[in-house]
Amino acid sequence: MTEQSLENLLKRVADHGLSITEALATLRTLPFEDIGFARVDHHRPLRRGLVEAVYCERKTPEQVAQIVQRLAEKSPRLIGTRATPDHFAAAAGAVSDLKYDPASRVLWLDREPDRSRRDGALIVTAGTSDIPVAEEAARTLDLAGHAAPRLFDVGVAGVHRLLADLPALRAAHVIIVVAGMEGALPSVVAGLVAVPVIGVPTSVGYGVSAGGFAALAGMLGGCSPGLAVVNIDNGYGAGCLAAMINSLTAPSDGERS
Repeated sequence: MTEQSLENLLKRVADHGLSITEALATLRTLPFEDIGFARVDHHRPLRRGLVEAVYCERKTPEQVAQIVQRLAEKSPRLIGTRATPDHFAAAAGAVSDLKYDPASRVLWLDREPDRSRRDGALIVTAGTSDIPVAEEAARTLDLAGHAAPRLFDVGVAGVHRLLADLPALRAAHVIIVVAGMEGALPSVVAGLVAVPVIGVPTSVGYGVSAGGFAALAGMLGGCSPGLAVVNIDNGYGAGCLAAMINSLTAPSDGERS
């Protein structure tokens, strides 16, 4: 349940459009709803300002469908990560307006697509192969109410590509940098800007890259201050952190509506 939906509920009670008994029935499942195999957190948007997320990996399609259905009854927005086409097919059978991106493996619901987004966040990738993880971060930001412009394929093998977009980097309030291989790009970006940088190591790379551990170690050992690092391929975590940081900044003159 979002702050807006709770406000609407209270207004309906005040206007005698909804009885107190009916309102109590709606609120009874706060802060969570126990459905046996999961405790669905309806209170998260109110408590943390973030939509509830479903980590779909290792869940059956039927479990994902039931969780998504319960969330969609209470909230206009939700996100599911690491979702397969089977997860989406089952969930879309329960929630018809659900959407899915097979590249990033994200399913989501957004019943308020025309709401305003706060400017200030920026997503950067080292290579094209890093885009799926970046898109998971972008979708997370968007559902949290933040615009998510992207700069793709500006890695250190051709750093002049990054420098061509230096004005965009310096205009941002928080930057997510997604990189595999040796994971050098976040340190480079952090050395060019005066805002927080969130490094996302990806599992992209040949043998010694070790499924993203080389990039993770490189980012954690980076020398540029102001760089924080999330887990390997964790676009969702980066998106959440960027949204929280960006929410602390004053809305820019260019905030979109």
